[in-house]
Amino acid sequence: MSADGFDVVVVGGGHNGLVAAGLLARRGARVTVLERRSQVGGAATTEQPWGPEFNVTALSYVVSLMPPTIVQELELARHGYKVYPQHGYFAPYRDGRALQLPDDPSRRRDQIAQFSKADAEAYDRWDSWLGSLADVLGPLLTTIPPRVGSRRPRDLVDQLQLAWRLRRLGVDGTADVTRLFTMSIADLLDEYFASPQMQGVLAVSGVIGTWAGPRSAGTAYVMAHHKIGDVGEGQLGSWGFPEGGMGAVSRALRDAAIANGATVRTDAPVARIDVRDGRVRGVTLESGEELRADVVVAATHPKITFLEHIEPALLPTDFVERIERWRSRSGTVKVNVAVDRLPEFTAKPGYDPEVHGGTIVLAESLDDIERAFQDAVAGRAAGLPFADICIPSVFDPTLAPEGKHVVSMFTQWVPHTYATTQDTAALDAYADRVIARVDAVAPGFTDSILHRQVIGPYEMEHEYGLVGGNIFHGELSPDQMFHMRPAPGYADFRTPIAGLYQASSATHGGGGVTGIPGLHATRQIMRDRRKRGRRSRH
Repeated sequence: MSADGFDVVVVGGGHNGLVAAGLLARRGARVTVLERRSQVGGAATTEQPWGPEFNVTALSYVVSLMPPTIVQELELARHGYKVYPQHGYFAPYRDGRALQLPDDPSRRRDQIAQFSKADAEAYDRWDSWLGSLADVLGPLLTTIPPRVGSRRPRDLVDQLQLAWRLRRLGVDGTADVTRLFTMSIADLLDEYFASPQMQGVLAVSGVIGTWAGPRSAGTAYVMAHHKIGDVGEGQLGSWGFPEGGMGAVSRALRDAAIANGATVRTDAPVARIDVRDGRVRGVTLESGEELRADVVVAATHPKITFLEHIEPALLPTDFVERIERWRSRSGTVKVNVAVDRLPEFTAKPGYDPEVHGGTIVLAESLDDIERAFQDAVAGRAAGLPFADICIPSVFDPTLAPEGKHVVSMFTQWVPHTYATTQDTAALDAYADRVIARVDAVAPGFTDSILHRQVIGPYEMEHEYGLVGGNIFHGELSPDQMFHMRPAPGYADFRTPIAGLYQASSATHGGGGVTGIPGLHATRQIMRDRRKRGRRSRH
């Protein structure tokens, strides 16, 4: 790095772009972040769709998997970052019963035993197995994937280093990881649990945010991905509500970047990433303004970066074809409501912080979830959608007036074609079915609603830049993971254009509000600059 730093332009002011900006600025770079919308955060925003009385996390609604190194190095707590740990699952059923999975092992065992004593015993084995895999898979999230298959000496060294790290798995552990990446969550759960209640509640984390039902191959890994968490005490699979909503996370990242010297510009849409002689030269805004930089970090969806911001003719043909085939299908609908009272569940009357402050799952069984997916595959919105529900205002009084609350419902599925064709009537009818499903287990919920916001795949793509409405910038499937994310040979956060790096959720470590792609991109940029510095000295 030169004595006076170096210029970096970050395209996209989502959380990953802001992480890269803050870390690079801290390392001496002159950084400018360009965000096309009027606020930073991407899908991690807090909005006021019904006026200043309620603060709503519009899309992404919980935080997890953000490495402590990001939180500590950027001093996010100093900038307002505070997370309330989330309680466990609560699954109410229409027959008046409910399954609760508290942290306490004895209470959890009693809850599961209501439905199956064998499942109660199996849960400990399940939890232990996941924990052992997380000890190995967790660190891989913060490891830059090697160029698997490359014969270049440096790449061979990287591959050998990965193999050495994985030696702890042994034969049985390697087999378990292979099964995890290839199995469906349904087949995996069949090996441990028999009751439809346990299978249903645990299957949700295998399909959340994906275009895949619980019987689809690869959904076992999606479940594991969501179980490798690190919030507060670093417990496996823990998740939390940020004070001020998800927008507060983005604001803390923005303020940290600015405190380290970065400039953050909103309402600054990029028209073109400028390339000459195979090297990035900066960007041109839609206004015509040009910003010169020898490093550009693209934190946008790869189809936007490589098919819109760069002339495809400047890229290798096989790379362009890979990006064109990159799948970002989704059938997710976010339903947010403001209510004048907390829902009261037939199975658990009254207020219970573990219930109302946890994840409320509406899924009677694994088959119940699969039917919802098959409805969407057949081209119709699910007749009985499943929902992953949180009420962050239970912990955070900044979100709603006293006595009132905001309820976040992450639901699936509608046809993935909804991303290109807007059907407001069908979407509203789908949201009605979601709310009716809540009302069936918490009578009076419908009457408690003061305001409603429905965000479907079309809005996610056209308003928030989530191509296909996919919250992960690409499907979490075996052929789009690790060294394949987003294209073979380019999972190391570099691109075919020298000086252009990737830091979107479509890269390794993406999939949730993690900041890991921004961390990886920073490390790769600094690694490359050190190499160039050594060459220039010789």
